[in-house]
Amino acid sequence: MYTTQLTSIIKENIEVQVYLKKGISDNQRIQVQKTISAKDYVARKNDELQIKYVSKKQAAEKFIENTGEDFTAFLGDNPLRDAYIVNVAAENQGADELQEIKAEIEKITGVFEVVYVESLVESINKNLATISIALLSFAIVLIIIVILLINNTIKLALFSQRFLIRSMQLVGAKATFIQKPFLMRSVWHGLMAGVFASLAVVGLLQFANREIEDLAKLQSNTALVILCGMLLILGVVIGFGSTYRAMKKYLRLSLDELY
Repeated sequence: MYTTQLTSIIKENIEVQVYLKKGISDNQRIQVQKTISAKDYVARKNDELQIKYVSKKQAAEKFIENTGEDFTAFLGDNPLRDAYIVNVAAENQGADELQEIKAEIEKITGVFEVVYVESLVESINKNLATISIALLSFAIVLIIIVILLINNTIKLALFSQRFLIRSMQLVGAKATFIQKPFLMRSVWHGLMAGVFASLAVVGLLQFANREIEDLAKLQSNTALVILCGMLLILGVVIGFGSTYRAMKKYLRLSLDELY
């Protein structure tokens, strides 16, 4: 449920540093910010553009705080540049797209250089793609196994009722009349299975929220409701479909084939 959202958060934490030319005026600097802010590739968080201004003074203070060395005293000047830190939207995090974004921003008047860690971006994209494929493959295999198990269980359950079905046929009952109670029961069982599965998911999430810090930030009540609704529908569809197929089979069997 949360792989896509987690992927977006990881990608949007990748920062693109836009260094400004020395000596530009405040108006030019503000114009650079407005130009970048108007681009679709700038990430948003709670409808707020993820672009931050860092002056060369702030950058120097942070460097001194992290290293404990005052390089400005040694050099007699602050060689750093004013910069904007831009977070790019997850859908624009491809290697080629980032290169295009870099080239586009560097054409803006007042911009000296655009820098981002290319190796980090490539590594993140590669690892996320691998994890996504692994999770998807696991989910597909699990779904196939579950459907086969449910289908075979229903077939076995109906196998024990094959003589009852034959008896109803012998007294003239129509196929729809014979199928109706079995199909209604399968729908009920599917709904109950969906309810139990939904409760299990909610319980698992509550447990995970206690064990994993900040996991709740990824969660959406809307997505959870949709998932529970899908589980209910899936339970009904699989139960009804498997029962209907098995009923069709037993209704067509000859007396010799029942034994």
